[in-house]
Amino acid sequence: MPQLRELMDNLLADGKVDGREVEALTGLLYADGRIDRAEAEFLLQLHRRVERGAPGFDRFFYATIKRHVLTNGAIRADEAAWLRRVILAGRKATDAEKKLLRELKGEAARTCPEFDALIAECVA
Repeated sequence: MPQLRELMDNLLADGKVDGREVEALTGLLYADGRIDRAEAEFLLQLHRRVERGAPGFDRFFYATIKRHVLTNGAIRADEAAWLRRVILAGRKATDAEKKLLRELKGEAARTCPEFDALIAECVA
């Protein structure tokens, strides 16, 4: 992940993520065809630290998080706990996060009770 740390430093230098940088992220994160938890955590940290996000970066961020969570088509308890930690993080869910949860619910083959409770808490 040294490439990702270097990329984060470059991205944070100007405070924004543009199209070229999203392409670089895509190449690095999807190099092995999947998004693991460490890569999802990296992307989450980057998303939180970017000062001026762009719509393309936001779309990439939420699509990548969704792909990470839906790796096996179902949302397990550990994934629901991770989502709770990253989405709520001591605050209310944003509209974009609520949208992500609704999309996850609609696309998942199965969900666990923990995810159902999270979505009821955030979206209801």
